[in-house]
Amino acid sequence: MKFHKVDGGITAAQGFKAAGIHCGIKKNKKDLALIYSELPAHAAGVYTKNRFAAAPVIVSREHLASGGARAIIINSGNANACTGQQGLEDARMMAEITAKHLGLSAAEVVVASTGVIGEYLPMETVSAGIEQIVGSLSKQGGADAAEAIMTTDLAEKVTAYSLEIGGMKVTVGGIAKGSGMIHPNMATMLGFITTDCAIAPGLLHKALLYTVDRSYNLITVDGDTSTNDMVVALANGMAENPLITSENDDYHRFLAVLQRVNTELSQKIVRDGEGATKFLEVTINHAASFVDAKKLAMGILNSSLVKTAFFGEDANWGRIVSAMGQSDVDFRPELVNIWLGDLQVTKDGQGLRFDEGRAKEILQKKDIKITVDLGMGGETVTAWGTDLSYDYVTINASYRS
Repeated sequence: MKFHKVDGGITAAQGFKAAGIHCGIKKNKKDLALIYSELPAHAAGVYTKNRFAAAPVIVSREHLASGGARAIIINSGNANACTGQQGLEDARMMAEITAKHLGLSAAEVVVASTGVIGEYLPMETVSAGIEQIVGSLSKQGGADAAEAIMTTDLAEKVTAYSLEIGGMKVTVGGIAKGSGMIHPNMATMLGFITTDCAIAPGLLHKALLYTVDRSYNLITVDGDTSTNDMVVALANGMAENPLITSENDDYHRFLAVLQRVNTELSQKIVRDGEGATKFLEVTINHAASFVDAKKLAMGILNSSLVKTAFFGEDANWGRIVSAMGQSDVDFRPELVNIWLGDLQVTKDGQGLRFDEGRAKEILQKKDIKITVDLGMGGETVTAWGTDLSYDYVTINASYRS
């Protein structure tokens, strides 16, 4: 398949506009974003499994049950989580005000929030901001929207690709935010996808679930799953490709480009991980199943001892095997081979004599690949994570201030 990287991010696909403004939730940074489809769109969402799901997650799940949506309103700086009935009323009010100014029904509006947990939204400020942002919608507003959803992020997460499907050019674009509290059990902190592909809502949802499990669900920064995690996709059909109603070749082409977008966004989140100095890529080869390989990869990446070893540039492969061994995956240690970059450090479950100088060269790089061969099956899974640095502790010791 020939993918084409295109500009525009969340507004790269036909029929989408966006905006991002400062409305006053934060002191001086953009804090309100809006994404809008000019035509009715099929919609799908994937949500956090954190038991303390935030009010906007609950409301958006209700609204997306119909399989359609036209707009997504997002605020940063306040999570509207653990805010009880008032929080639910505020999230619904955000949808209602947005719908009123766009001429939609409230059920056509998705609501998302990110920021500090346990504080009520300043609704007068938010309401005035929504009225303002609707007038700011434009085809060029994607970059502002990407900036407005950021919290501790240091960089915007934006990408878009096009691919021919059914003889027509189809585009998929997206934005995401996330830097800390990254250990998704469904998605990332926040991710939003737009496409002009014509695809049935059930298949859009299936494609989103599949690609989320192989992108955002394979990243980790600190092992914490947020209360507000959400990924939402809108598909308005303006590419005019034949409607995808079955898992045919067109569906698999769409799946491939959606996977490309979600994988790139998820990797951008890891690269922007709070305090991160290393980008770690763990590949598990020859596993018995996808689930087994995922558990092992994430077990390695979530180990504080593994993380600190890579921060210290110490080729301590013993921490890797220890992290694997404490999982509930059934594998044979005597078959395990491990590489750091292109340097093999274990063979058949036992340590090898290796060039410490070469190991140091590999670990001094920003991007480090760890490869584990289980020698048991045909499944391969790659996951991504970060090291654990002094700066991570500093950032999160004073997050509320």
